[in-house]
Amino acid sequence: MDTPHQQGAYVAHATTDIYGPGKVLSAHGEFRRVRFTHFVATIRVGDLRPATALEESEMREWLHRKVERYGSDWQLS
Repeated sequence: MDTPHQQGAYVAHATTDIYGPGKVLSAHGEFRRVRFTHFVATIRVGDLRPATALEESEMREWLHRKVERYGSDWQLS
């Protein structure tokens, strides 16, 4: 069975851009815990889509800036 948007996948909300791009922190059944640029949220897998190349680049840059500013591992938190 193919399970979309596993941990580490770059995603975006399928119906709104208010969340910005995100990165999946964990997968539990039909829900994904996603680190978006403004907050962390639990979203149904059906409400997510793969991030575009531009969105993935934006998220990677955002995470890199957080690591530079605050340290720690923002890739997983």
